[in-house]
Amino acid sequence: MNEFMLDDEGRAVQDKARTFVRDAVDPEYLRRMDRDEIRFPRELYEAYAGQRLLGLRFPTRYGGQAASWVTECAAMGEIGALGMAAGCAYVMPSIVGEALNTFGTEEQKQRYLLPMLAGRLVSAEALTEPRGGSDFFGASSRAEDAA
Repeated sequence: MNEFMLDDEGRAVQDKARTFVRDAVDPEYLRRMDRDEIRFPRELYEAYAGQRLLGLRFPTRYGGQAASWVTECAAMGEIGALGMAAGCAYVMPSIVGEALNTFGTEEQKQRYLLPMLAGRLVSAEALTEPRGGSDFFGASSRAEDAA
């Protein structure tokens, strides 16, 4: 990460994520993940939430910290040192949460975004197209009202 892009808040969050990676994650847990002995790193996901590291850019009323994209990306960089599975588990609330936060109703945000950022609800996204795979921007399918 280009350090010049971070403000004081961003540096503090980056340091918190770095400390978490260094001190709170058992290397044996990561080895078990590498050996596919852990189907989903639920304990790790809950630990991210316990440190208030999930969905950093979302409003505080939903469990975020109203941080900047730069701050969230700095935290992603630190968490990414744990490996692909741990990193994917970390970023998924931000990916799914973006749609909820931008397009969701208040009821949906309370029902899904809030518990997701608290580590009580695990999110996922799925997208595939015959010719586009999982390329969001290459999607060509569309919904039509049949009524």
